[in-house]
Amino acid sequence: MHPILFTIPLFGGLTIYTYGVLVATAFLVGMFWVDREARRVGENPARATDLVFYIIVAAIVGSRIVYVLVSEREQFFQDPLSFFRIWEGGLVFYGGFLGALLVALWYIQKHHLNFWRTADIFVPGVALGHAIGRVGCLMAGCCHGRPALHNAWWTLTFPPHEHGFAPPGVPLYPTQPLESIAELLIFAILVVVGRRKRFEGEVFATYLFLYAIVRTALETVRGDAVRGFLFGGLLSTSQAISLLLGFAAIGIWVVRRRKDPA
Repeated sequence: MHPILFTIPLFGGLTIYTYGVLVATAFLVGMFWVDREARRVGENPARATDLVFYIIVAAIVGSRIVYVLVSEREQFFQDPLSFFRIWEGGLVFYGGFLGALLVALWYIQKHHLNFWRTADIFVPGVALGHAIGRVGCLMAGCCHGRPALHNAWWTLTFPPHEHGFAPPGVPLYPTQPLESIAELLIFAILVVVGRRKRFEGEVFATYLFLYAIVRTALETVRGDAVRGFLFGGLLSTSQAISLLLGFAAIGIWVVRRRKDPA
């Protein structure tokens, strides 16, 4: 865990958080992918990169709103400006994904783009950026696992740190690196599917289905209870969303394959 990357001795000390740097890097890498893929498939890269800007803003706002609603309502009312301190951690992926999806729908309709083709261009970049973002979670100690049954070589034990989120000195399930690795595998699969896809939207549907499986599984060993639970603790908020998106992915795959072969 390394929450603070470095401090610049200006204006009383300017703190640069590792989480914020890696989240920014994730967005830049995702933007690079979108530009590259748009050129490959013959879409206007300028339109794609413009959409990236809107998606970044919507993703940050959406992920922060869900985090505040689920985890820090009381702190927000005591200190409303805490909403904007995203560099310290506190972003919920699904909130960002849903916010970005809504804005993307608006932009695509406004500019008369093909939604399914555009989604196929974007989602590998989402997976790649998410893999980098989870490294930021590891550095901040957020999104950590629950205590492991025994102290094995694969567990994570975080040191004490005033800026970290994870409980110190306790062997935990390595949820952040596991999800990062899973996202890289999803990215590789999406690249292969994108080169061989049979219909527009296949890459998008594949991403929704694979990530729903990964997130549902990892939620069973997550230890940060602040992320919220539903149905009396039966499902976490993210598991419930994962189930919905998993079924949506199957529906998209069935309908699109019949309706619009590539």
